[in-house]
Amino acid sequence: MRSMSRFEELQKAAALKYAENEPESAPVVVASGTGCAARKIIDIAEKSGVPVFRDNSLATLLSQLQAGTEIPRDLYRAVVDIYVYFLGFRVDENGNVTRPAAEERTEPAGKTE
Repeated sequence: MRSMSRFEELQKAAALKYAENEPESAPVVVASGTGCAARKIIDIAEKSGVPVFRDNSLATLLSQLQAGTEIPRDLYRAVVDIYVYFLGFRVDENGNVTRPAAEERTEPAGKTE
């Protein structure tokens, strides 16, 4: 059995789900964990074509939440920023959100650290 490196032990991940048909609800944690569990969450997401956003600070907070838990209100802005990034929305200087035309959209690569 392979032992985990110190980096792998510290790795954290969380998977979120947002119910588009319930716009008033907060995203819900569907999986979270550290170490091997975090690596498995990331592997499943990557193999399934789900975007992976790497932010250690946010992952640390979200990985402490159990599956089925709505994200705390304090994290709404950080999570919205990620959704905006991956969905290709634009936010102007007044905070208005718009989605670019289909021909302008590109697949984001995600943030890496």
